[in-house]
Amino acid sequence: MSDFSTLRVMMVDTQVRPSDVTKFPIIEAMLSVPREAYVPDAKRAVAYIGENIALGAGRVLMEARTLAKTLDALDILPTDRVLDIGCGLGYSAAVLARMAGSVTALEVDADMAATAAATLAAHAVTNAKVSTGALEKGATEAGPFDVIVIEGGVAEVSETLLAQLAEGGRISAVFMDGPLGVVKVGHKADGRVSWRFAFNATAPILPGFAKAATFAL
Repeated sequence: MSDFSTLRVMMVDTQVRPSDVTKFPIIEAMLSVPREAYVPDAKRAVAYIGENIALGAGRVLMEARTLAKTLDALDILPTDRVLDIGCGLGYSAAVLARMAGSVTALEVDADMAATAAATLAAHAVTNAKVSTGALEKGATEAGPFDVIVIEGGVAEVSETLLAQLAEGGRISAVFMDGPLGVVKVGHKADGRVSWRFAFNATAPILPGFAKAATFAL
């Protein structure tokens, strides 16, 4: 059996720190959360490799570098209310829960949501709640949120989701254009969200975030 705690330190030292992520809350969270517990059993041995890990149903757990750099760009505070969209089996929600005040983890796949909820409970993560529903619609009843993290690729982000971001809030997503993608972070001021480039990354487009079909005569 692998020594997962050693692999966790190696992940942080070889994937996170070299990516210029040095904020203590991010390092502490990624050293503390057992990534191997939040992947399918067959993938536990490769939980710490530096690439996206397939979760099934076309979904992935994004590589540690992408998550760490995203969290760095979002500048999450201990008082923040966070919406984690496309939480998969719960890893991102567990990391966020160590950094923020509360996390609403949204998952459209009912089986993944159930597994995520059970794993978070088994690891005594008490400030993250898993909800099941359409990812692009967010969680209006639990908002507004200080931070919204979209855990995967998007072609566009709906106004419905942007409306759930509190004034002064931040949102992130991997905007995909073919096989290439960029992580952008949006800041809400005066009711409008302005996006800026953060870094390059790729991830499969999440259910509900493909570009709407347009018809031309």
